Amino acid sequence: MSITAERKAEVIKTNGNKATDTGSPEVQIAILTERITNLTAHFKTHVKDNHSRRGLLKLVSTRRSLLDYIKRKDEPRYKAMLEKHNIRR
Repeated sequence: MSITAERKAEVIKTNGNKATDTGSPEVQIAILTERITNLTAHFKTHVKDNHSRRGLLKLVSTRRSLLDYIKRKDEPRYKAMLEKHNIRR
């Protein structure tokens, strides 16, 4: 359900400004999106896993807060993030 260290490093490398950029909102949103997609695939086979579903809702809420922050600061950057990660609004 969680992402591997190699996959996380790859996500940071593709979305960060530099290799050690883990705190920028873009990287955090990318990591959360990766975890959300893994959990949604998990729920296709484990329909009654309500404990993980609660965690999924928390991840979605955190990602939403980060997206709202980016939207307040820079609207084109926000739209680019939605396009890049196929996030519905």
